[in-house]
Amino acid sequence: FAEDTAGSNPQSLGFTEKLKSWLSWSWTYVCFIWFGMVLIMIYVLWSPLKLQETLTSVFLNTLTPKFYVALTGTSSLISGLILIFEWWYFRKYGTSFIEQVSVSHLRPLLGGVESSSTTGLFASVNGEAEPRPSVSECKVWRNPLNLFRGAEYNRYTWVTGKEPLTYYDMNLSAQDHQTFFTGDIPQLRPEDAVMQKAWRERNPQARIRAAYQAIEMNHECAAAYVLLAEEEATTITEAERLFKKALSIGCYCFGSGKDINLLVYIKRRLAMCARKLGRIKEAVKMMRDLMKEFPLLGMLNIHENLLEALLELQAYADVQAVLAKYDDISLPKSATICYTSALLKARAVSDKFSPEAASRRGLSTAEMNAVEAIHRAVEFNPHVPKYLLEMKSLILPPEHILKRGDSEAVAYAFFHLQHWKRAEGALNLLHCTWEGTFRIIPYPLEKGHLFYPYPGCTETADRELLPSFHEVSVYPKKELPFFILFTAGLCSFTAMLAMLTHQFPELMGVFAKAFFSTLFAPLGFFADKMESFMPSSFWHQLTRI
Repeated sequence: FAEDTAGSNPQSLGFTEKLKSWLSWSWTYVCFIWFGMVLIMIYVLWSPLKLQETLTSVFLNTLTPKFYVALTGTSSLISGLILIFEWWYFRKYGTSFIEQVSVSHLRPLLGGVESSSTTGLFASVNGEAEPRPSVSECKVWRNPLNLFRGAEYNRYTWVTGKEPLTYYDMNLSAQDHQTFFTGDIPQLRPEDAVMQKAWRERNPQARIRAAYQAIEMNHECAAAYVLLAEEEATTITEAERLFKKALSIGCYCFGSGKDINLLVYIKRRLAMCARKLGRIKEAVKMMRDLMKEFPLLGMLNIHENLLEALLELQAYADVQAVLAKYDDISLPKSATICYTSALLKARAVSDKFSPEAASRRGLSTAEMNAVEAIHRAVEFNPHVPKYLLEMKSLILPPEHILKRGDSEAVAYAFFHLQHWKRAEGALNLLHCTWEGTFRIIPYPLEKGHLFYPYPGCTETADRELLPSFHEVSVYPKKELPFFILFTAGLCSFTAMLAMLTHQFPELMGVFAKAFFSTLFAPLGFFADKMESFMPSSFWHQLTRI
């Protein structure tokens, strides 16, 4: 509609643009002219109206110290209220309210051009210039190692009384299941229609009842057993039994694309059950078979499950082989790939690493490679080290993550902290070197070093994915806006003036006289200079007019 309107009336739009540009151009000159006229009027009326004597008598002689105490106290109160509002707005929205209003409404009038955060060029790793990703391109991914709701998330809720998953996160999971299992089917079976409704249900008990209803309609509804395994099973063993039931149903009746998706999902969750129950070699075999059988489903990131299981087996050569395949410049990165690569290189030198010795003799080639790998990983996701070094407390990972965000850092550290602890000295090397990354990255973050510039949309998405009791890690740390600092200083200064005027009224009166005399000194100097250039009769005639 907007395009049709613009195309149908180009002359009116052109006139509006010209008028707007003329107003923007003339605004600055109008301000200067108005300011000059005010100065001239003050000078003309200075002598006839005896402004200096009037100001002195009113502000310094007539008004009592109580008035100044009330004046400074009121200004301190108002600036304090503004400070509280500005601080609340900054904590909630990450920007200053006054600054936002100024930029939104005053900047166009002054001829400013809004800076777009979604444009601009920056170099990628291979040197090619590509556009910076916009907020809408901050894609949320399914967590490859997400926990089981009934056997893990719900048990956490029973113990702590806190909900580890947000509604936004669970709603994304419902959409995933609905699309992955039952979407785009030409003719929905009755049980499929029930399951479509079941995935959308917000109440867990309603979802479970719908799953049982689907089983009553068809005892071979594999998706219903998947839902029961995810949400009703209170132990991993029980979940595994239900997944095996779903797999036995589907082995001979899966045929369509959606059925294959369900089959892949069931086999993957069975492998994760085996990993959680300590049958790690069996889990590794199931994951490898799944990757060979369905090589085109790389978007599911099954290799991240495989990397974690191989690290638990301490099969570091196999881990390196998987990394060689997936740590490719053309493939999307993840914290698992970057930090696992750093762990392997750190493990080779960390047992003998000493910061004192390294400062004396310098870093060896292997140590330099390990430090560079750590810097690379930290640049990709700067939130991870604080969790690995236990400087921030961990929570249960969400079902969806944002790459390079705090949600991905929580998910990675939750499963991989034990692997870093097992490698002797690896955490010590990380502790000594990770902060050096920020000296390499250009500031402001308009360009990356090895990766794209860090996206500015991660904080908003992470706040939606992570529970409210978790303090979201923000990078880069936002500096306090100027108006918060200004109102804080104004509030403190006026409060101090009110207190000093109340305690020492005579002394503050002397200071006030000295302040006003200093304030009006330039104006008096300007008036004297004007008198020397202009004849007094000229100004006398003007005053008579």
